[in-house]
Amino acid sequence: MVLVADPQTARSAGAERNIVEVAVGVLIAADGSFLLTSRPPGKVYANYWEFPGGKLEAGESVQQALKRELHEELGIDIDAATPWKVEMVDYPHALVRLHFCKVHSWSGALQMREAQSFAWQQLPVTVAPVLPGTIPVLQWLAAERGYSGVTHRAC
Repeated sequence: MVLVADPQTARSAGAERNIVEVAVGVLIAADGSFLLTSRPPGKVYANYWEFPGGKLEAGESVQQALKRELHEELGIDIDAATPWKVEMVDYPHALVRLHFCKVHSWSGALQMREAQSFAWQQLPVTVAPVLPGTIPVLQWLAAERGYSGVTHRAC
């Protein structure tokens, strides 16, 4: 199933769009909080909150891309990430396959290298707006944790 973001908005490049592969890190701290970052100014959906990550480069695995992206964006190094879930999101600007991986261990202090903000969150998240592709992840975390409340504030 494909999550359609902003269904009222026309899609660029029509129905024949290529799928963009994206590695996404769900960083989970020892206390169960998870990291959300804001999308940098100048990017599509600027200032929306999301889990960090980025596009796979040619020949890269999800693990390699995630390691590279988290270092480039956040200044941290990860040893391992556990593949978790895959979600297709049809955004107006791109058709994206998000490869979500859980990350429980990293080294280095967080550095927001793309002028983004960050927030360690619990459920329900207190930052808004939340990127549409992030909402299913919050729901998955809620299900795993037996949380029955609303996972996020209205966008």
